[in-house]
Amino acid sequence: MKHIRFLHEERNRSATQSGPVRDFSVFDFNYIPDEPILREEGRHLVREFVRFETTGIPTHHAVLGAKGSGKTLTLWYLQRIMNAETKLNVIYVNCREYNTSFKIFAHFVHVRPRGVSMGELYRTFCQKYRGRTVVVLDEIDLMSPKDKRRDILYFLSRSENPYMVIMLSNNYRVLHDLDDSTRSSLQPKTICFKHYDAQQLHSILRDRAQRGLHRYEEPMLSKIAAMTAKKTNSDARVAIKTLFYGMTEPQQDIETCFEQARQEIIVEMIDNLSDPLLVILQAIATSGSDFAKQTYQRYRKICAGFGERPFSYVHYYANLSYLQSMGLIVLIATKVACTYANRLMLTFDESVLATIYRLRFDS
Repeated sequence: MKHIRFLHEERNRSATQSGPVRDFSVFDFNYIPDEPILREEGRHLVREFVRFETTGIPTHHAVLGAKGSGKTLTLWYLQRIMNAETKLNVIYVNCREYNTSFKIFAHFVHVRPRGVSMGELYRTFCQKYRGRTVVVLDEIDLMSPKDKRRDILYFLSRSENPYMVIMLSNNYRVLHDLDDSTRSSLQPKTICFKHYDAQQLHSILRDRAQRGLHRYEEPMLSKIAAMTAKKTNSDARVAIKTLFYGMTEPQQDIETCFEQARQEIIVEMIDNLSDPLLVILQAIATSGSDFAKQTYQRYRKICAGFGERPFSYVHYYANLSYLQSMGLIVLIATKVACTYANRLMLTFDESVLATIYRLRFDS
């Protein structure tokens, strides 16, 4: 009976706190606004789509940018309007869910990926998608190491059918990881999504508030936007989640809601990191020094313990820049004697990393 009583108490509390919310779906990260902010990056993509529709000559693109910068949302929205307003067929897949070329082709042709060869799947794909088709590959950096060459890129870029490939990633090194033959045939152009500024974040929050809330206050939106721009590399997901908590947990001040949202996003980002990147964070946390070169030596020792070949220092440093773009570390140039050295600082509670690292590697 105690459990049932507690259940009823929680339901009553939830009903009371959700009073200001008119539509919960607006706060889902999969929600697509009727009219997202039109940014220069989106304009560029629209021009490329129109050029492809007109000429039939595909230009392939790598769309890069930090988490929460609007890459996926923009492509989801463009997929909707391009399929409705043009003769293009825009298809989308997330490479986290379908992480090999084989699985991606099977997904697009609705075939179980068993008992058929890659060649058969590709031929079926070409038969199904004969017209001008845009293939959007989200989180392409998360494709399995088993498909290191990312064969789908080679197939699509060499096809006689008119296929345009758009790769999305928050890892700026993704193009360097392509093999020479794929890079040569693909020749992708790069579109970099910039961080939102505080005004853009305010506009995003106002749109969500107008559609999802019965009431809201502009000063709250401004405060959330300013904190997000300053402390999270303008991650719109943190801003949206903060607004949601601010409206459904009125007993907490907005700073507490912001920190709760930021920590939850950080946990998700760390949990989704590849093994090598997680090892780099572990090296930073356990090196006993915050200088980049000392953390690299710690990183090499960890790799040796796993029997893995470590990155070169150049590659290691490139990954540090990537982790900084995600808002997980800060690189600080410090003068030491007559030269400058880079120091590293984690932007989150180290206990989060310790827990995820232990579950990933010690289980």
